[in-house]
Amino acid sequence: MRVTFLGHACFEVESEAGRVLLDPWLAGNPQAARSPDEVQADAILLTHGHGDHVGDTVAIAKRLGIPVVAVYELATLLGWEGVETHAMHIGGSAEYPFGRVKFTHATHGTGMVDDERRTIRYAGTAAGVLYSAGGKTVLHLGDTGLTSDLALVGRRHAIDLALVPIGDNFTMGPEDAAEAVRMLGAKRAVPCHYNTFPPIRQDPSRFVAAVAGAAEVTVLAPGEGLTI
Repeated sequence: MRVTFLGHACFEVESEAGRVLLDPWLAGNPQAARSPDEVQADAILLTHGHGDHVGDTVAIAKRLGIPVVAVYELATLLGWEGVETHAMHIGGSAEYPFGRVKFTHATHGTGMVDDERRTIRYAGTAAGVLYSAGGKTVLHLGDTGLTSDLALVGRRHAIDLALVPIGDNFTMGPEDAAEAVRMLGAKRAVPCHYNTFPPIRQDPSRFVAAVAGAAEVTVLAPGEGLTI
């Protein structure tokens, strides 16, 4: 399985089962390694409804004719925009041609913000995405604070790679993120959701130091990847 960091919280995961995009915010993302027109995928998996995670989902899904997998409320909103969606929810799992998906609990808000109308459309609950294919499992924690639920996820699933937000302010900071990695028992970890905007500026070496060898940590620049 090949995992490539595309900037902020967006990742491409490729295996023999197919290729998926997680949280594809690319246009307007100062970290983006590719444009929305450059990516290819068999499906899009979303953690929650904030703009820096939904991002270019509708445009990419329509261009490629691929499904979007999200929690029920967010899937409904995107379906109304003409996108093929597969609705799921926290704790549920499903098998797809491109792999197995399960949604885990995340402690975070969610909603689709319309600045022009000054409205926020309810988009269900925030989630983490547990994605398995080819005998490997990746957990994208989404935007979350530290929660004891992560220990349950680690007890139930052997996690080969955790994609962990470390930016603080809106999510866990480096030290809480390191504790999350220990609770999950993940073999490897990659930090994300930091240095995109001033409020989430972080030195990822703090995260590496805080993990203290509990997992192998790889700090990826946008466009870089690793194989698990």
